[in-house]
Amino acid sequence: MQEASSIARKLSALVDMGLERVDTSPVTTEAIRIDRKTHKVISSKPAMGTLVSVSALGRSPDGVEEAIGRAFEEMQRLIGVFSRYESSSAVSQLNDQGRLDGPPREVSQVISRSLDLHDLSGGAFDVTVGPIVDLFRGSLTGDTGVEPAAAEIAELLELVDCGSVQVSGERVMLRKSGMRITLDGIAKGYIVDSMAGVMRKHGIKNYLINAGGDIRTAGTKEQRQPWTVAVKDPSNGGTFPDTIHLTDAAVATSGSYEIYFDRDKLFHHIVNSKSGRSPVHSASVSVVAPVAMVADALATSVFVMDPGKGIELIDSLPGCECLIIDGSGLQLKSTGWRSAAPINGEQAEA
Repeated sequence: MQEASSIARKLSALVDMGLERVDTSPVTTEAIRIDRKTHKVISSKPAMGTLVSVSALGRSPDGVEEAIGRAFEEMQRLIGVFSRYESSSAVSQLNDQGRLDGPPREVSQVISRSLDLHDLSGGAFDVTVGPIVDLFRGSLTGDTGVEPAAAEIAELLELVDCGSVQVSGERVMLRKSGMRITLDGIAKGYIVDSMAGVMRKHGIKNYLINAGGDIRTAGTKEQRQPWTVAVKDPSNGGTFPDTIHLTDAAVATSGSYEIYFDRDKLFHHIVNSKSGRSPVHSASVSVVAPVAMVADALATSVFVMDPGKGIELIDSLPGCECLIIDGSGLQLKSTGWRSAAPINGEQAEA
């Protein structure tokens, strides 16, 4: 998806995923009067390695701004729950100790849903690839980075096993010593959905939330038009091979261009749990789904899969569509993918 600004691109280059906090900058807000009864408020804040922005419409600019502020507060709270970079977070404690007693409700929900999506995707979505992602990062980051040895990858593959993750109301357990999970492919979507819940709670019916390409919409923008989202070309950030209209739906994009650890982009944050390698079939995958958490996880899943199999999966799921751009730039679309009219110079919302 089109990045919100050059700030987001710079942040993404400096900070990789893992829901790291980037909260040194204040929220920036702009209010625009649409007509006698409607104001549009646009607020942005650096977080999660990107620029998170909310556009919302309402009668009272103060009321809309208050709702957006509460949504950002919920975002910050959940980053503290899911971050792998904060030793006090629930996910860090689980990875360090192999178990988490009395887990936060949000952690149990996201891990349980992750296991469901692992089964649904035939193993393509796997949160237990954390040790391999960490190996890539540790081996390849910096001036002296070297490609990890096949033996190192094979050894860590023994720890990649969703069947060894146990979730109950009382505890979460990683049943193999040394296992670590990464919720990078689903937690950001969950956070976006939670922000949407805050907006609804405060009576805001028309909004778009964009967390670096994880997008959730409700209602319409000004003049009762659907929200317009541009799909970014991974090989050329300044062009947009397609646009879509969204109303009460979500979209997420996964790609090797997002976070990679080597110059050739052969080792990145998405890992095939069967091979221990980063997939190379696709350059990017965009998935539309009813909620951002599902769109987020399915985009990762389809990126791991052979494109044909990925489209078969999406076609089997109600309310879901996808656009795949393969390594040669070819576009592959699910049966129900609907392109919007060309932008014609008009700036897309996200």
